[in-house]
Amino acid sequence: MEDNRYFVIDFDSTFTQVEALDVLGEISLANDKDREKNLEEVKDLTDQGMKGDLSFRESLEKRLALLKANKEHLAPLVEALSKRISSSFIRNKSFFQENRDNIYIISNGFKEFIVPIVQEYGVKEENVFANTFEFDANGNITGFDMENGLSFNNGKVEQLKTLDLKGDVYVIGDGYTDYEIKAAGLANKFYAFTENVERANILEKADHITPSLDEFLFLHNMNKAISYPKNRINVLLLENVHPDAFKIMKEEGYNITTHSGAMDEEELAEKIKDVSVIGIRSKTQLTKKVLKNANRLIAVGAFCIGTNQIDLDECLRRGIAVFNAPYSNTRSVVELAIGEIILLMRNLPDKIMKMHEGTWNKSSDNSFETRGKKLGIVGYGNIGAQLSVVAESIGFDVYFYDVVEKLALGNATKCNSLEELFEKVDIVTLHVDGRKSNKNLIGDKEFEQMKDGVIFLNLSRGHVVDIDALQKHITSGKIQGAGIDVFPEEPKTNNETFGSALRNLPNVILTPHIGGSTQEAQENIGNFVPGKIIDYINTGSTTNSVNFPNLQLPVLENAHRLIHIHHNVPGILAKINEILAKHNINIVGQYLKTNETIGYVITDINKAYDKGLIKDLKEIKDTVKFRILY
Repeated sequence: MEDNRYFVIDFDSTFTQVEALDVLGEISLANDKDREKNLEEVKDLTDQGMKGDLSFRESLEKRLALLKANKEHLAPLVEALSKRISSSFIRNKSFFQENRDNIYIISNGFKEFIVPIVQEYGVKEENVFANTFEFDANGNITGFDMENGLSFNNGKVEQLKTLDLKGDVYVIGDGYTDYEIKAAGLANKFYAFTENVERANILEKADHITPSLDEFLFLHNMNKAISYPKNRINVLLLENVHPDAFKIMKEEGYNITTHSGAMDEEELAEKIKDVSVIGIRSKTQLTKKVLKNANRLIAVGAFCIGTNQIDLDECLRRGIAVFNAPYSNTRSVVELAIGEIILLMRNLPDKIMKMHEGTWNKSSDNSFETRGKKLGIVGYGNIGAQLSVVAESIGFDVYFYDVVEKLALGNATKCNSLEELFEKVDIVTLHVDGRKSNKNLIGDKEFEQMKDGVIFLNLSRGHVVDIDALQKHITSGKIQGAGIDVFPEEPKTNNETFGSALRNLPNVILTPHIGGSTQEAQENIGNFVPGKIIDYINTGSTTNSVNFPNLQLPVLENAHRLIHIHHNVPGILAKINEILAKHNINIVGQYLKTNETIGYVITDINKAYDKGLIKDLKEIKDTVKFRILY
């Protein structure tokens, strides 16, 4: 059946990421003493013309006069532009090849550089309408064909009238001249293409804002390179995650909303309804009630180490993958622990406070060196192990206890129980995870088991210490000094008042949950977590997922990837393969991994399949989530 849809596409900053004359200027003015000034003026004139603030012909004449270009500059221009094709055009090259008869490039640019670029994508030369240069005897560009209608205002409109296309016409572009085609009644719709540039006055006039060619093809149910336009993936980032996270996910094409603080359960339950990915830190609670409303949620990014603020079991039951940054802030927490231990051993919190009050108390009372002291580490994971190495290097004798068998680093000594560790060490520092069984891990009994005059730190999770018991033993003098960074209840934002029984106690350092809050740590986290989420969305890989079975998958090539998440019951894989066989589908590759709750099956198949296959796979009993990648 003949397709009567026609696609009119702009060239500059649509087909390519850049304005071609701006790039020509960078080449032609390479050795010009006024290069920067002239280039800036060229870009300004381009923008004025695109917005409609300056007549196109005037803009063009002024730009060419500034460029001082020659025919010899055109070959390097074409080479430069070929490397700056819009990303979504590159991955959807088949669209141009499959619809070459119905695609028209209509541009106020110049055929001399447009034709060589678009021909590589299968666009017919006779379907390219643009201006042409005029040259003098030395090859200098002296102007353009003044008779060409595309050098005038409203030139694209006149060109479309001449073509007299019989059918539905869709215009894709980023400038005012593209909108004019629709305004003249010559196109069904104008799609403002924003992958490379956004012009506010153009967005207002568009029938649809199109952040990529993927979005346009999705709207028109046409063959496309990716299964779902990335601009339709809604991301909600809370609690001031590092700007790098926003940048990385924005560049990936996601639609991102940010919120500076945490949200309470009611607010978050409402906001999460249309969210595909949520990024949080430690204050946001992803409860069962919140997740019940998260019908579109496919991934959670915990921009921190801990995940006890997330109902991981509920996420798993709903097929939501959770990723965190288990190593990114390790060094920051270790340095804070070392710093606080030194301050507390010297009784500096009290001395510093007295100095601010005007009291000079030069004394060595309750001031000790760290060298030779026994440091006890409870929890010998990433942080505990690195603290062990750093502490030993500055003279501590290190002891540790962990419920899991761990290899001692350096000269550290493993203890077989908490009681054994408490009896031996001068300093106790907690670096345990947030599992529910660790609630009140350290209470009155444990403090009694510690040495008199012990230094105590908790930089792990707030609920692992009985605060009332800690307050009691600080007040009695049993604990000589304490450094607490985490609390059972913490303010959701910086505007809320912090209350605690530990305030105003002697030789106590209270910090607002900042163990991992360094610029380096937040930058590391801001780069690590988005990478894992993007990889999961693009390939299905679950490496480093906290709750999903971990699968590292090969790059998808010339195939569809079927991702099937199901309750871990027998026979699902057999049912999947039975359905594939019924539809005569050839399996290119298949991967399965399970945990106690779910099974995760990845099946790569040949390109060709019918929609009935997808329906059958979704209807398998015990299916939790299903999606396709291609």
